[in-house]
Amino acid sequence: MNLADLARQYRSNLLESVIPFWTRHSVDWKHGGYFSCLDRDGAVCDPRKYVWLQGRQIWMYSRLYNQVERRQEWLDIAALGVEFLTRHARDSQGRYFFRLSREGAPSFFQRKPYSAVFAVMALAEFSRTGAGSQYRSAAIDLFWRVLEWIANPELLGRVPMPGQPPFQSLADSIVIAKMALEVSAIDDDPRYERLMRNCLEEALLHEERSRRILLENRGGGEDARLYPEGRLFNPGHSIEATWLLWLLAERLGEHTRIPRIAEILEGSLETGWDREFGGLYYFMDIEGRPTLQLEASMKLWWPHAEALYAVVLAYTRTGECRWLPWLERIHEYSFQHFADDPRRGEWFAYCDRQGNLTHTLKGNHYKGCFHVPRALLYCAQTIENHLTRRDASHREPPVG
Repeated sequence: MNLADLARQYRSNLLESVIPFWTRHSVDWKHGGYFSCLDRDGAVCDPRKYVWLQGRQIWMYSRLYNQVERRQEWLDIAALGVEFLTRHARDSQGRYFFRLSREGAPSFFQRKPYSAVFAVMALAEFSRTGAGSQYRSAAIDLFWRVLEWIANPELLGRVPMPGQPPFQSLADSIVIAKMALEVSAIDDDPRYERLMRNCLEEALLHEERSRRILLENRGGGEDARLYPEGRLFNPGHSIEATWLLWLLAERLGEHTRIPRIAEILEGSLETGWDREFGGLYYFMDIEGRPTLQLEASMKLWWPHAEALYAVVLAYTRTGECRWLPWLERIHEYSFQHFADDPRRGEWFAYCDRQGNLTHTLKGNHYKGCFHVPRALLYCAQTIENHLTRRDASHREPPVG
């Protein structure tokens, strides 16, 4: 595969298809914030606002403004989301709702920290646009509150139950690491590095060594494998975790960790790939038992977007040819099954195991302006930076 052509395709798909779709259809200029439940042509199917998707879209448009082009339209869209988020998304205790009405009235409280996680990322990235110190301090303050909520879920109304096996979630380590990477870019507190080291250590404890994959849950005692939670493998999440852990290892100077992380990426791809019909399964039971998730055999947009970037990162960092067949395989599956034509824009979200489209929606209460554009941006940037470094090294005169 020609890397330069790939980078052009990813940047074109991002800037000429995906982002124009969300710009045209998702922005609610009347009441603020963004619609996420959109059909194939962009018509709004549900006018309610989902808070974690508000944060994700703020982050995305802020990142585009900060790293691609200082386009006023992108800044205005990000600012619209920030104003809506900061005005409506919190309760009297500062906890974040999951869903709001179109106008911003509370609609549902999920008792999970993820809406606040993406509010942290949104405020941190938006503050880097030059928008004002209040957003920087708000992101930092919220970061430490989210850590409290993760450590003590009863603060969100999730009282621990005595009959629940004591599993530890991979998601907790991953979201803390994501936030720490974002907030450390605007705050030089040394505690972020300690947290990132802890997240790297804890995430790797989820490895199932025989398959070289990360399980969703660890712990649970000697009887952990009696429970579906103790056997659960989410290929997309394991793959997403590997690129994040790779970047963490680079950031922390833990380069000896990278070969192990690369093995987990390869193991996650090999285990999660459907060898009969192609694509990544959504969920798997590592003992081959039935999963509780009825959608386990489906093929979803976001694991493929995450895999695309993970493999691009692995190849450009190592130059190892073992990643090229995976890059070709994932690229072809993603663009054949999920990417719509440029006139309509964006990617579809859901296919059955055979790869047939099951829904024509482009967004809902879980799919918004995030996984696809982030992966396309990261892929394009990573390849372009790799080619620039490679060309520069070829131009350097020989020593001596």
